Amino acid sequence: MPEKETLERAAKDKREGKSPSTQAGEFVREEMHHAREGKHEVQSRKQVIAIGLSKARRAGVKLPSQPTGRAKRKRSTTRRSRS
Repeated sequence: MPEKETLERAAKDKREGKSPSTQAGEFVREEMHHAREGKHEVQSRKQVIAIGLSKARRAGVKLPSQPTGRAKRKRSTTRRSRS
């Protein structure tokens, strides 16, 4: 569960009309602090970012979902064929 201050900061960002990624940044910031304090056993910063974005989505931030499976593969193959 996100901390109360984090929810308040994200709500403030939303009221100010900031982008969803800025709103989600508050959750990622909180998770970075938790990882540094040793509350999470993570191996990389990418894991911390994924946890923060997941919490943001559960809290109601309208973030696009990650491309999975076929869409992700299709995007990577088109990138390779351009060069």
